[in-house]
Amino acid sequence: MIKKTSQFKALLHSGETQFLMEAHNGLSARIVEEAGFKGIWGSGLGISAAMGVRDNNEASWTQVLEVIEFMSDATRIPIMLDGDTGYGNFNNVRRLVRKLEQRGIAAVCIEDKLFPKNNSLLDNVRQPLEAIDVFVGKIKAAKDTQQDKDFCVVARIEAFIAGWDLDEALRRAQAYHAAGADALLIHSKRSSAEEILAFMQTWKNTCPVVIVPTTYYQTPTQVFQQAGISLVIWGNQLLRASVAAMQKTADQIHEQQSLHGIETQIIPVKEVFRLQDCDELRRAEGKYLPPMRALDAAAE
Repeated sequence: MIKKTSQFKALLHSGETQFLMEAHNGLSARIVEEAGFKGIWGSGLGISAAMGVRDNNEASWTQVLEVIEFMSDATRIPIMLDGDTGYGNFNNVRRLVRKLEQRGIAAVCIEDKLFPKNNSLLDNVRQPLEAIDVFVGKIKAAKDTQQDKDFCVVARIEAFIAGWDLDEALRRAQAYHAAGADALLIHSKRSSAEEILAFMQTWKNTCPVVIVPTTYYQTPTQVFQQAGISLVIWGNQLLRASVAAMQKTADQIHEQQSLHGIETQIIPVKEVFRLQDCDELRRAEGKYLPPMRALDAAAE
């Protein structure tokens, strides 16, 4: 069986634009795999929102690690964790990489903002950037720590998010690439892909580039392909879809004080059991437990 790290590296270097879908727990990760995606984005926004906290490093890195482990156990496709700023300095990054490799995670993306970070899509908040030489140290520490040669470290450039220009984004890209980053994630929250395309025109195919087109979703996918984007992340759509469905269902049940009107609009409980792979447990019971009849006789 091909390692998940090798699978992810192959996606980065396939020569075609590939796609990752966000997941935020084991169940959503399995749904992503069943939909046919070749990889999963372990969304920091999604994981923190599912915990009911803000995407400002309010969830500890060990809590995030526990969630990502469940996601890895539930799936056979590679996962890239949204590792925020690395949860501290270079030493925190080293420990994070060790723990991710132990759990079969294929890649981590770390961003060049200060810890604790603000979500990049928030309006009217400060988005201070890490000094380039400090962030370079984090990348080097991550690459020096990894044991699996195919584990990938993706450096996320937040220059556009913080209000800096293309020159600053390129300056950071060059430094992070030279430090050993396997790929760069260039981020923007404009409603068009203008900043991303300007970056790609200069950067070209120097190394794989990853994007998250949450705000410029109207840009045709072919534009990303033509620009040479290696990986497109659909970053939070499953989270938002599930919130909308839960809000609608809760409101309807509360208003009607009955399940009669909702039961035909939601999945049967059997589908939940299927996603949980309950049949595998039944087969295992048949293999490892004595027959039920013998147990009944013993009880008498």
